[in-house]
Order: sequence, then structure tokens, then C-alpha cells
Amino acid sequence: MRLIHVSFAVCALALPIVASAQPRQLTAADYARAESMLGATTSPLVSGTAGRVSWLPDGRLYYRASTADGAEFVMVNPARRTRAVAFDHARLATALTSATGMAVDPKRLPFSSIELSPDARLLTASVRGTSYNCDVRAYSCVKAPASTRLDAPRNSSVSPDGSYAVFIRDYNLWGKDLTSGQETQLTTDGIEDFGYATNNAGWVHNDNPVVSWSSDSRRIATFQHDGRGVTDMHLVSTNVGNPKLQSWKYPVPGDSVIFRVSRVVIDRTAPEGSRVTRFQMPPDPHRSTVSDHIACGGSVCDLQWFNDGSKVAFISSSRDHKNATLRIADAVTGAVRTVLEETSKTQIGDASLAENLWRVLPASNEFIWWSQRDNWVHLYLYDLTTGQLKNRITTGTGNVTEVVHIDEKSRQIWFTAVGKEDGRDPYFQHFYRIGFDGRNQVLLTPEVSHHTVSLSPDAKYFVDTYSTPDTPPVTVVRDANNGRVLRELERADISRLVASGWKPPMPVTMKARDGTTDIYGLMFTPTNMDSTRKYPIINYIYPGPQSGSVGTRSFTPSRNDHQALAELGFVVVAIDGMGTPGRSKEFHDAYYGNMGDNTIPDQVAGMKELASRYSFIDIDKAGMWGHSGGGFATAAAMFNAPDFFKVGISESGNHDNRNYEDDWGERYQGLLVKNGDTDNYADEANQTHAAKLQGKLFLIHGMMDDNVPPSNTLLVADALMKAGKDFDLLMLPNARHGFGADGPYIMRRRWDYFVQHLQGNIPPKEYQIGRPRQP
Repeated sequence: MRLIHVSFAVCALALPIVASAQPRQLTAADYARAESMLGATTSPLVSGTAGRVSWLPDGRLYYRASTADGAEFVMVNPARRTRAVAFDHARLATALTSATGMAVDPKRLPFSSIELSPDARLLTASVRGTSYNCDVRAYSCVKAPASTRLDAPRNSSVSPDGSYAVFIRDYNLWGKDLTSGQETQLTTDGIEDFGYATNNAGWVHNDNPVVSWSSDSRRIATFQHDGRGVTDMHLVSTNVGNPKLQSWKYPVPGDSVIFRVSRVVIDRTAPEGSRVTRFQMPPDPHRSTVSDHIACGGSVCDLQWFNDGSKVAFISSSRDHKNATLRIADAVTGAVRTVLEETSKTQIGDASLAENLWRVLPASNEFIWWSQRDNWVHLYLYDLTTGQLKNRITTGTGNVTEVVHIDEKSRQIWFTAVGKEDGRDPYFQHFYRIGFDGRNQVLLTPEVSHHTVSLSPDAKYFVDTYSTPDTPPVTVVRDANNGRVLRELERADISRLVASGWKPPMPVTMKARDGTTDIYGLMFTPTNMDSTRKYPIINYIYPGPQSGSVGTRSFTPSRNDHQALAELGFVVVAIDGMGTPGRSKEFHDAYYGNMGDNTIPDQVAGMKELASRYSFIDIDKAGMWGHSGGGFATAAAMFNAPDFFKVGISESGNHDNRNYEDDWGERYQGLLVKNGDTDNYADEANQTHAAKLQGKLFLIHGMMDDNVPPSNTLLVADALMKAGKDFDLLMLPNARHGFGADGPYIMRRRWDYFVQHLQGNIPPKEYQIGRPRQP
């Protein structure tokens, strides 16, 4: 099977927008054309895509597929290689109309997900907040009967069997029986700043408990979260009357006291009612290998229960992330033993890694462990008792990205990985099968594309959707033993998208700062581009270290507002420089301890190379924008490469990591070390270099940002003022980190700023993105 690359000609219905000696007045129509390239318009123009896959016990699967005029639910039998609609949509629509009293369009059923009974006869779905059960043989629908179980309390965690929920009250963990409604206090010694299951990492904080349930729903692994002595963060609201003060614990790099966790197991079914077993070890720093938090989807990161609920395996990470220790705790006695210690000169893991790259296998007294000790993320097999290495499992270049399934009986592992296939984009993900002994590795997804998979519970089949940034997705079902395609399920149709004037981004490869390392990115150009003219170039940046600028290598019709911005007369690029994940450990650690680097030398090198390759790029008019870490990078680029970058828009930047949460800086910059009146963080802080500004800089920050505190941007503003520099500043009175409802306004201001200062043209006055317009 082949991917068909998109190529077409677009008739220029509007004059291309370019920089000129005489400023041009852009119109609302120019901005409307740019807005038409945003996802709200482009995504509905793509059909033939498969949604989330659900598997039935008999091996069949179902999903929702987009169509040109709506959507349909599809049933697939991989064993018989059949694909058909899951039910008669017209008859179901009639039954739903009768049951709900509302008109139901069979091509646009009023739900996007369903749950089918094991025999696929009973369909359950929610319509306007009410659950309905529909017999899809008799085609009758009724309101689902009220559950015999009570609703779980707000901000709670429900047990695997659905019978019990735990929640936080007055710093203690409480439980509620969802049949009787009886509440039980599970812990009693929780106090303010030393409560149980507390969900606070400084940069994120909420009332949901952080707990991991044993599979039998009897026991809960959690911790007592010690914030005593930790410094406070404060934000002040903007409102009529006296402002409201928001305060919470928020440690920063160099603090003598950070969050600590004392690990416990709570047995809610103990004879005495409930029993708290403390692990016999000192508190751990509030750290994990896979996040700047210890909460992963509501569960405790880096923790696994033994299947019988007798023991807990977990990883303790040091404050500086240079050490990770695998330990086993007895759930009854709290006795702890150390199994393995991993060390690194820089740091171990980060948020780019999946949470399930290691696995304890008590039945065979083994465990699978991941490590970057040889420059790549590989899997290793160890003895669970002795902690001795038995053998390597994966080898060579490339990183394992997820352990999808382990079959202990056949001793086979199914996993995804990037960078293992020579001559391909190293960020393309593929699916593999390999033996515990490291032999007989099989590539199950051979197409030169980025693959996302859903494996059946019995590991016989898998659904594979593959695409690239410039080729639409194809979805097939395959044999999980050898990867053989059993049937094509969907092939995306982008003909309406193309007819609208859309065109895909161009994948580009460049050399990094060292002149030898390949770096990869995407380039967006105006759909009506005149290649004989020159266009300013804008770099969208997210410098890492836990993610990059490009994002997924799967097809998506719109990425941020890149193509929309290009429509206004720019070349837009996103480049993953050295220091971003997905490549080797050496590549990822390129600027460890030097966070002010921000991949800027690679961005400059890549943009210059593209300009030498494409004459329509005006490299003398280079701009940059980014959000959060990208805001940090944008200001750094304007200060440290002032001769190259002429215009920058810095949003929500963590400009001084001494003013950001402790885990981020201490992972990537290292522990803060004082040196007289300064420290090893000072030179990486943007305000240190603010006096070097030459171009036009626009700083934007939400005043209620509880992730990256607004003081980060105000420190830069203060330094710029003291240096006598002109700059633009917009503080959003009630916005959090992502801007929320202010997002469209900020997008328009971003467009205006580049049009005015990088292009030299005049934007339309106060254009409103998302506002309905006259045809």
C-alpha cells in the first residue's frame, strides 16, 4: 500500500501579501482568509478518519468514522476481514427521536462515542446529559435505569470495581461506599500542609486525590504530602472592590525545603476498618522520572502494584533527577528493599517518556527496565530478587516510546519506537514485536510514516493509523504477529480541504549549529505565494527540553495558527533543535545546565540554510514567537541574537527559572549553586541580557497564571525599562497560563504585530477571530 502525496496548484484569488517600501493596508478579507486556515474550518473538511477504537471480547472492534456529511459507527471483524456499519443508523435515529422527543439526523447522531455490550446488541450513549440504552436489533431506545450505585463525590478516585470512591476532606483521605453511601475516614493524622494524597506540584494544584488502586480494589497506594516550610506563591485578582489573594505552596529552585512524600498503603478492608501502613524509609523528594509532578492521570507516577496486591513496586527519584531507585514495598508490613539503582550525569527521564516503560513480572521473578545508559531508550530484563541484569532486550539506535503489551507466557513484548529505521524521519513512530531474550525483533508497520496503534487485548490484531505531516491518514487492521494487513478500514479524503485552497506544510531537513547533525522541521508558505518575491520568516519555537516545536508527526489539517500566519504574507517554520527529545540522549542533553541556550543557535542555522535554499525567504526579516518555554526562548533570541531576530512575541515565558517551579529548573539546569552574589541560574535568566534588545519585542502574560507566575515577565519588563529600551507589554487581567477565552484576542494581536513590525504593513483595525461574518 502506498501513501499518495498531496500536490496541486492553487489559483491566486487574492494578491499575495508581501513586505514593500510603501505600507499596504491589509483588509478584514485578508484576515478572514487567514482565519479560514485555522482548525475550526479545516478539520471538518477532512473525512474518512477513524476515531478511538474499542475492542469486544470476541475480537471484533468498533469506532466512529468521519464522513463527508457527518459520521458513522463501524464494526470490524479482523478474523473474517469484514467491515460494515455497526448498526442501521436511520433506524437508530428513529428510535432515538421517539425516546428523546428531539429530531435526530442519522448522519449526525447526537453523540460521538458509544459503549456496546459484549454481544454488540445493546448500545449505551449519552444524549444531552441523559444516558440511553438502545437495542440495535429491535431498534428501540429507553432511558438507562438509574444505577444502583450512588454518584461518586466530586474530586474523587473510584476503585477499579466501581464500588468505592476516595476523596480528600480536611487533609485526610476519606472513602465512600457507592452502594450504601456510608463514608469512612481512612486516615486521621493529616493536617494542613501535611495531608494525604495531596495534588500539588506548585505549577499545578487541585483537589483531586493522587492514589493508585490495587487490582482487587482493596488497597490504595498513596502518600502523605509534606509542604511544611515550603515557600508560598501569591496571585491577586482583578475585580471591582478589594482584590482576592490566591496563595498556595510553590517551591522554586534553591529552596532549602521542597515538597516531600511519605509513602503509605491504605487497606480499606482491614479487620479494624482501615489500616495505614507506612513504608519503612525516609520521605522521597517530590519527583518522578516522567513528569514535573508525581501524579500521572490521577495515579501515583512510577508505581505498580503486584497483581495479587501483596507488594508495591515504585521508583524513588533524587531531587536533581540524577538517581532513580527501583524499590519493592510489602503492602502489609511496609518493609522496603532496593532492587536497582540507575544514575546519570545529567538527568533521568522527563515528560516526553511514557509512564509504562518498566514492568514488574512477579510470576517469573523478573522485571523489564528502561535506561538511556547507552545513549538511547532501551529495554533490559532483570532478576526481580537480585536486581542482576539477565539480558538486553532492545539494541541499536532509536528510542522505545511505549511498552504496549507484554505476553508473559510467550515471553513477547509489543512496543513502539522512533528512530530505529534508517533513512526515515527519526521522529516517525513504528510498532514492533520482540522476545524477552532480545531476539526476533519484527517491524510490524513497514510504511514510511508515523504510526499510532491500538492492540487487541489478546494481542492477535491491531489497528494502525499511519500518516505524515503532508500525507493524510490511512487506517488498516493488521495481524499482530507479523504486521500483515488484513483489511484497509479508512482512507482519509482531503479533496474538500484541497479545494478550499489549503496546502500541506513542507517537511524540511537542515544542519544544526555543529554543521553535521541533522535537524528536522516543517515550513508553511502562503497558498498564493509568488516565488519571485521575498517573504519575512517567522519561527514558532518550543525549545524543550520535554517537547519540541513541530509536535506530532501525524497528519493534521492545521497546526496552531502556522498556516493562518503564513497566509498573511510570511514563511513560518517550526524546527526541533538540539536539546529537544525524541533523538539520542546526547542530542537531548545538548544544553543541559545552560537553559538560556533554548536551541537558538540551531534555529538560526536552520533558518539561514532554508534561506540559502529558497530564494523567496527574506532572511533579513526574521521573527519569532512562542508560549511558555517558547516565550522564554523568544525573549532569549531577541536578546542573544539581536542582529538576526528583528521582531519577537513572548507569551507566558518562564524567563527566570529561579521564579518557576523547582522541579523544572533542577531537572534541566541542575541544583542551584551560589557563587558569591550570583549563582548558576543568573546567566540563563532573560532579564540579565535585556539591555541587548535591538528589535521589537512584545511581552504577554496572564496575571492569574498559576503555572508560570507573571513575575517572570515583569522581571524582564523591569530590566528593559532600566535599560531605557522600548518594548510592548500586555498583562491579561484574569488569564491563566493558556489564556483561555483571551486566546483569539491574543492570536489577532500576534498577527497584527508581525504584519506591522516585521512586514511593514498595516493590519485591519480590531479584527475579531471567531466572529460570524456576512457571506
